[in-house]
Amino acid sequence: MTEHVLVNDADGVRTITLNRADKRNALTAAMYAAMAEALKTAPDAGIRAVLFQGAGGFFTGGNDIGDFLANPPASDDAPVFQFLFALATTPLPLVAAVEGMAVGVGTTMLLHCDLVYASPDARLHVPFVDLGLVPEAASSILMPRTMGHAQAARMLMLGEPLGAEEALATGILSGIVPAADLAATALAKAKALAAKPVGAMRQTKALMRPNQAEVLATMKKEGQIFGACLRSPEAMAAFQAFMMKGKK
Repeated sequence: MTEHVLVNDADGVRTITLNRADKRNALTAAMYAAMAEALKTAPDAGIRAVLFQGAGGFFTGGNDIGDFLANPPASDDAPVFQFLFALATTPLPLVAAVEGMAVGVGTTMLLHCDLVYASPDARLHVPFVDLGLVPEAASSILMPRTMGHAQAARMLMLGEPLGAEEALATGILSGIVPAADLAATALAKAKALAAKPVGAMRQTKALMRPNQAEVLATMKKEGQIFGACLRSPEAMAAFQAFMMKGKK
């Protein structure tokens, strides 16, 4: 485990908090591993719903680029893919509370959540192409299905961010909540899910997400292309430019 991911269980809800506010909750391999473990072990621990949130006014700034380049995902066993597979296969309802930035996987993971609440300042951004990469988390099929091809192209191809109001209109969000009430609202929704009949809840989620095999196959295909792109000259140039920008 890592101190950058806090896991708390109460009232049938497992709350997973990204706790690296000094780095805008940027995700490391250790954090992915901790989140994957928290998801995989939840059902056997009597957990009935899972809530994701970030500390310090951010959801997540996406991958920690330095850690990502030092620990590139080389196979399906990589922590990032283990987290994504766990996210896509868990039988438990998933809730997210999004405040501030949700970059890269911070946005694509929301496509696997059943309820997503955001503060008015939430900003969803998936700059994969700008970094010489391709989408992940099956977002290449889930995002067009959620918001339509044209809006998905704005995000995935142009790299344009969405504010909270636009994200609500396109169907990614379940609601917009004042920042002061966001954590309590999301937790209350997670508790409401956890209090309902377990069997019926899990069957309902499965019925609402019938294409799990396609989603997993797409994740693996994206991962293979992502890995190839990661070694490309254009990706290396994009990452170097990003790192230099961060040092200014």
